[in-house]
Amino acid sequence: MIDSEDAAKAWLATVPGVDSTVLARLECLVSLLADENERQNLVSHDSLGHIWQRHVADSMQLLSHVPRETPLPWLDLGTGAGFPGLVIAATRPGQRVILTESRSRRADWLRRAVQSLDLSNVEVIGQRLETLDQLSVSVISARAFAPLDRLLKLAARFSTGDTYWVLPKGRSAREELDGLIGWAHNFEVVQSVTDPSAGIVIGTLAGVRTREKGRSA
Repeated sequence: MIDSEDAAKAWLATVPGVDSTVLARLECLVSLLADENERQNLVSHDSLGHIWQRHVADSMQLLSHVPRETPLPWLDLGTGAGFPGLVIAATRPGQRVILTESRSRRADWLRRAVQSLDLSNVEVIGQRLETLDQLSVSVISARAFAPLDRLLKLAARFSTGDTYWVLPKGRSAREELDGLIGWAHNFEVVQSVTDPSAGIVIGTLAGVRTREKGRSA
């Protein structure tokens, strides 16, 4: 379990694909975030003291649940402060990453961060998810975006039977999955490596609603 800033940084250095260039980008992201947080509340002030554990490593762990090569874009819903989307993009420069953020000030900051981090693989879409054009993606992530059932209603149209969903849900992961009704899915809950009380909902979705309760792995 990653339980400190030092432990988070040590763990990050062991992640496949994380080299000196990636670490430098992550350092830059942390600096940019701390500076911008003085102007708009991107993350809680208290969490800034644990940013590597609670935000960077917490985002990075999602990569262990997704194949290294995914041909279609990674779609990150409600990216906000850049987590997990910017961490994913910085670590996988060959992966196209689409960040959605409906709040204009945050979307503007994400665009500035993308430019500062020199991430040519990122597109920021500053609009509500309901108005986003149809597209198919390889991965869908969302961190503190919406309850699981509502999230699926909003984003299932972007998913194929092969799309991986990686959804950090905190302490509510098991409860939200157990309460999911009407979806044909292969979801399960895995333990977060940054918080002993937190879970991540991962798996695939058939893409259609059924009348019976979806299987909760």
